[in-house]
Amino acid sequence: MTIKYDQNGLVPAIIQDATTRKVLMLGYMNEASYKRTIETKKVTFFSRSKQRLWTKGEESGNFLNLVDIKNDCDNDSLLIQVNPVGPTCHTGTDTCWKEENVSSYGFLSTLEDVITERVANKDTQKSYVASLFSKGINKVAQKVGEEAVETVIEAMDDNDELFLYESADLLFHYLMLLQAKGFTLNDIEKELKTRQK
Repeated sequence: MTIKYDQNGLVPAIIQDATTRKVLMLGYMNEASYKRTIETKKVTFFSRSKQRLWTKGEESGNFLNLVDIKNDCDNDSLLIQVNPVGPTCHTGTDTCWKEENVSSYGFLSTLEDVITERVANKDTQKSYVASLFSKGINKVAQKVGEEAVETVIEAMDDNDELFLYESADLLFHYLMLLQAKGFTLNDIEKELKTRQK
């Protein structure tokens, strides 16, 4: 791999969780730290403050286990994907931006948050979610069953618009059922990963 180090012999290294895709931190590498990272499979930086090689986790045990290294289009910055052991930031947070290092599913994660908020507010007059939850888990589960049947029926027809409409209803109600049982999409992801061969 060709790497263009700067005038100080350093290259920025963006650290990303290989699973959640969250950016965990930014560090700097020189040629020696890059080579040590490749050899040990533990991310090693060049510490500008200590002026020496520094393996993340050497004191805390919170290592960054190497998964992959990519060079950018100009060969002057690295994207290093890792499996982190423990929090990454020296302050004890998951990331150096004080973010929780969990998987995000884009709009579906936003929808999970909306469901949580509406259940907590319990405004059964204004919120369909709160209203359905107030009737108990059996009603939520029944609704998922109804939406599943409607999705299957539409799958056998030629109307893609109706199929997508019913699929969205099914997914929405399934997210509600997951929450009613105390689970999230993260829990489903973990279960699916245990089945991966």
